[in-house]
Amino acid sequence: MRALLALAVIAVSLYITVTVPVRLGLDLRGGTQIVLETRPTATTGADRETTDRALEVLRGRIDALGVAEAGLVRSGDRRIVVELPGVQDPKQAADVLGRTAQLTFHPVLDAARPGDGAPDGPPRQPGERVLRDESGTRLRLGAAALTGDVVEKATARFDQQGGAGWHVTLGFRGTGGDGWARLTGEAACRPAGAPDRRIAIVLDDKVISSPQVDPAVACGTGIRDGATQITGSFSPEEARELALLVNGGALPVPVETVEQRTVGPTLGAQAVTASAWAAAIGTAVTALFIIVVYRLLGVLATVALACYGLVSYAALAALGATLSLPGLAGFVLAVGMAVDANVLVFERAREEYAARRSPSTRSALAAGFRGAFSAIADSNITTLIAALLLFLLASGPVRGFGVTLGIGVLASMFSTLVISRVLAEYAVGRPRLRRRPGLTGIATSGAIRERLARRDLRLLRRPRRWLATAAVVLVLAGSGIAVRGVDLGVEFTGGRLVEYATATAVDPERARAALAAAGHPKAVVQSAGDTGLTVRTGILSDAGAAEVTEVVRGLGGRADKVRDELIGPSLGKELRRGALIALATALGAQLLYLAARFRWVFGTAAVAALAHDVVVLTGVFAWLGKPVDGVFVAALLTVIGYSVNDSVVLFDRVRELVRRFPGVPLPDLANRAVLQTLPRTVNTGMGAVLILTALAVLGGSSLTDFALALLIGLVVGTYSSVLTAAPLAVELHRRV
Repeated sequence: MRALLALAVIAVSLYITVTVPVRLGLDLRGGTQIVLETRPTATTGADRETTDRALEVLRGRIDALGVAEAGLVRSGDRRIVVELPGVQDPKQAADVLGRTAQLTFHPVLDAARPGDGAPDGPPRQPGERVLRDESGTRLRLGAAALTGDVVEKATARFDQQGGAGWHVTLGFRGTGGDGWARLTGEAACRPAGAPDRRIAIVLDDKVISSPQVDPAVACGTGIRDGATQITGSFSPEEARELALLVNGGALPVPVETVEQRTVGPTLGAQAVTASAWAAAIGTAVTALFIIVVYRLLGVLATVALACYGLVSYAALAALGATLSLPGLAGFVLAVGMAVDANVLVFERAREEYAARRSPSTRSALAAGFRGAFSAIADSNITTLIAALLLFLLASGPVRGFGVTLGIGVLASMFSTLVISRVLAEYAVGRPRLRRRPGLTGIATSGAIRERLARRDLRLLRRPRRWLATAAVVLVLAGSGIAVRGVDLGVEFTGGRLVEYATATAVDPERARAALAAAGHPKAVVQSAGDTGLTVRTGILSDAGAAEVTEVVRGLGGRADKVRDELIGPSLGKELRRGALIALATALGAQLLYLAARFRWVFGTAAVAALAHDVVVLTGVFAWLGKPVDGVFVAALLTVIGYSVNDSVVLFDRVRELVRRFPGVPLPDLANRAVLQTLPRTVNTGMGAVLILTALAVLGGSSLTDFALALLIGLVVGTYSSVLTAAPLAVELHRRV
């Protein structure tokens, strides 16, 4: 049954992989993402229904822009996420999407030249307005006679013969034609050249054209062909944009850009290539390590790991999930857990065979799966709890991490408990392997266990020493937070971050001084690679960003944007709050689960070790001056997953030994549990280190900080689970 289930899942996954491409995030394929938020007005609220109407208007505008594979989805009640693959200059797209596009037609009541004051004073009747036209003349306009709702179609055209140049032709539908005839007929009754013979065409409180009605138009009759032209010395782009806005219709409420991200195609392609090479080489080296340690079973575990990758990819594609850089963190953790689950089983099988509790490698393997099941289940369930809470409570990259982590954990459990078990049990049952058990990798104790057997190590004889050591490390790392401060990225503070590729290397101090002289004294400048530069400021307009680009170009010869992120302060505050709430809730839920599955002493010790890891890793990044952004949070959550996994495995063995030897003191049992699980800890850690080293060396600038955080966290999480969680559990047990 396991074999049939495995074959069915692999066949379906293979079909999905071939037929359904996975959706890459813009940080991996390049393009622009804009997050818009609807704003309520005095007459219209900004609720879910209003946002849906705005979404449909924006969809029409995006279709008219001609962007291939554009994405448009509502996020919450008031936000709309727009993805524009391949769009590298987001200014035009942001202008088009953010415009309310309220088109109205007004009779002109009076006019005054610049400097003459308002024509006949302020508006005197309801609906009247005073606006400037395209030449700067102040116009007093009557109430709107027509709106853009009656426009059937707008077309941008170029008139060479008539001399109108680029203009927009409007066609009216229904009663719009009659209204236009009535409006133009009334204006035609005024003397030629009089201000009130003009008609003002207003778009979002701006007069875009205010032509005189042609003298050939008869008074009271007006223009009855249901069409007109908007002229105004338009450029081709302006004429097309105006036609696009009119055709798309007006937004029901104003929208504000709260987030804007642009990733250059080069950076996106480099990230994909670097990630692929790092994953391939890291997985290959890890597979080689497992094969060397566990021989034939290592080969089969590698096959199961490949199946895990296939199932995970297919699940992402089938669910329509988006794979981004933070999402890769979830897969790194899931790969580590898939490796760890196999290592747990194989090490338990080795123990069974070495203790002669199982007479054959086949029975030892079956006992290994039985013995490791509770640890595998507990570690994966705690991780799934965290992934679910991150998906429900967080947003942005942290939420994406939760999605890919959940998919990866489920796929890793299936690959280990089903695929790996089917392959391993079939292999060890072959007669040739029964005659040569050494080939399986189970019939040997392993180098680490053999060395431990020759020594009488009492690691937990003085647990307070280990706790004092952990406290010293905690203070040294935590002081970085107090002394240097946490450098929150623009995702959590709001602001703008632009990364440039320059022709020559630019000294950050020189660039900082040049930017200060240009009016940006608070700009944070850092090197990015050999000839790269990142500039982080507060909220910066497109004009301000252009000034920064010119300064960098003057220093580096050229300044090609490879990344441009704009985060509104309200969104940054929301992302920061959501990440903290999700993190705290995830830790609390894991504490409750561990307390229920084990004892509150073990649960408290495990969560305290997690808090220790969080502070140490954050403190190290503070000392290094690295930014704490969405990628760092994903790495931090990955480290927490590894740490929980280690603590669960250790306390699961302690629980087993307590049941087997009820009269033995807990310090002795905890010491024995540490030594028995140490081979698994070392082998799993080595596998993870090989993958992360490949990411750090080959992953490129976009993955360097992520891999660095994971490597630091892996070391900290491993020692804290063994030499912080275990001693703390012993001390808490003594006091209760």
